[in-house]
Amino acid sequence: MTGPVIALYAEFTALPGHENEVARLLQDLTAHVREEAGCIRFDPHQLGSNPAAFFVYEEYRDPAAFDAHRATAYGAEFNRALGPIIEGNGSTLTFLAPLV
Repeated sequence: MTGPVIALYAEFTALPGHENEVARLLQDLTAHVREEAGCIRFDPHQLGSNPAAFFVYEEYRDPAAFDAHRATAYGAEFNRALGPIIEGNGSTLTFLAPLV
């Protein structure tokens, strides 16, 4: 291991009428990311009370694995496709620190 496990969640909200498209893009991305050697978890969720809101809990083996994840062509394509159909300027990433 070259560093601590990287844990984070990404969140974004689909523009009205694009919820199904966002869900499909996220399902396709998930299949790729879960095959990455350094991926420990990649768990997408849709908020039950607001189907336009999406959250992804992610864990990577170490900073190098997270960097490799961010450098993938399929990740770049996902972000290009996602950008115009979500609110704001892309996903909000929140990095987490373990308590124990």
